[in-house]
Amino acid sequence: TKGRGFRLPDDGAPPRFKPGDRVVARNIHPTGHTRLPRYARGKRGVIDRDHGVFIFADANAQGLGPKPQHLYSVRFPARELWGAGASPRDAVYVDLWDDHLDPA
Repeated sequence: TKGRGFRLPDDGAPPRFKPGDRVVARNIHPTGHTRLPRYARGKRGVIDRDHGVFIFADANAQGLGPKPQHLYSVRFPARELWGAGASPRDAVYVDLWDDHLDPA
């Protein structure tokens, strides 16, 4: 299945967030790789689902090891990302790890 090689067994660490939790994507500016898109940085969203524990791609790409953590699907309203001109019915779902998110 898709992503199977990167999913890890649950290490017993509870997820930081659950579906329905409001979060804000961190406004980070790393010099290396990140899976947190610029358009989502500093924006507010809602946890849609917890995919389980996965290798944290940002750390792994820098040779820092897998740094396993929960991966979430976060729903961002289009207006939060693109402003008042965006449709109120549209949203963007972005898969983000614990280290990308703070409670809103």
